[in-house]
Amino acid sequence: MLYPLIFQPKFVEKIWGGRKIETVLGKPLPGGSSTNIGESWEIYDFPPGVVENSTDWVSSPIANGPLAGKTLHWAVGHFGRELMGNVALAGRHGQFPALIKYLDAREDLSVQVHPDEKYASANPEAHLKTEAWYVVQHDPQARLLKGVAAGTKGEHFRAALESGTVEQLLTAIPAKVGQCHYLPSGTVHALGAGILAAEVQTPSDTTYRVFDFNRVDPSTGKLRTLHIDQAMKCIDFSAPASVQSSGPELAKCDYFSIRKITAKKGQDISIPVGEPIVLMFITGQGEIASSNRTTQFARGETILLPASLDKTNAKANTDSVWLQVDLASRA
Repeated sequence: MLYPLIFQPKFVEKIWGGRKIETVLGKPLPGGSSTNIGESWEIYDFPPGVVENSTDWVSSPIANGPLAGKTLHWAVGHFGRELMGNVALAGRHGQFPALIKYLDAREDLSVQVHPDEKYASANPEAHLKTEAWYVVQHDPQARLLKGVAAGTKGEHFRAALESGTVEQLLTAIPAKVGQCHYLPSGTVHALGAGILAAEVQTPSDTTYRVFDFNRVDPSTGKLRTLHIDQAMKCIDFSAPASVQSSGPELAKCDYFSIRKITAKKGQDISIPVGEPIVLMFITGQGEIASSNRTTQFARGETILLPASLDKTNAKANTDSVWLQVDLASRA
């Protein structure tokens, strides 16, 4: 019988990363203080060749219970609807349809854009990517960039890239803890320095950088590669900067929805399952009771609730906040 699944995270070094995943979320990181970890992949499932030139699936290892050591991809294939319910798998390879992360931006991320379904269909090497950020913590004066200024045309944008003034054409938004920013594909954006964010996205790593603040890659001694031609074909100049929300209904699109759950100490919250649900615990600690099994949760942990679970409850042992991610069902 399936039960709430906890996975071993994959920590990813980034030139712009830091150590907040450990200092704020309490997740022990590899390396010393000089090792810059930009991402913690909480739930991931990628086919061969997508990540690090792999020859096999790169998929979250299960870390708890009888299935410990098996991978998410194995569970998807072995349990089918018992795990996934009516949620469709992604792509021709049949992968879990979401990538769940934490991002720690010690420095600004590059100004970038992700392809939409139309571009991805015409370019097999590209994969649709739509995402949302939830601001967990930020430094004073931190800001993020999201969307182009009203009236910006492609020729203006390209000229600003050539002159190094593109930031003037982007919408800067002050960071605010608890705020969620929905970033549909085609939106130009950059997570700003000093922000720790939870990220929910479609399972793609296709990113086209248009500006990188003239940052030098220490591994090559050269400026990081840009993808301006590809990006210009993906940017939606007609869309205004997408709105942000502080919840409880944070974001909803064709691929996922995100809700913010706030629980006081001792509060017991019923979770109707029936479909797979991802819970990202931002603060607090407590336990999930389901299928005659109790699973502890704490700040910084991520748990996948399989579709087949019976009555499930989350009890907060301290004041707690978590994100509930529901995946889109088949039409």
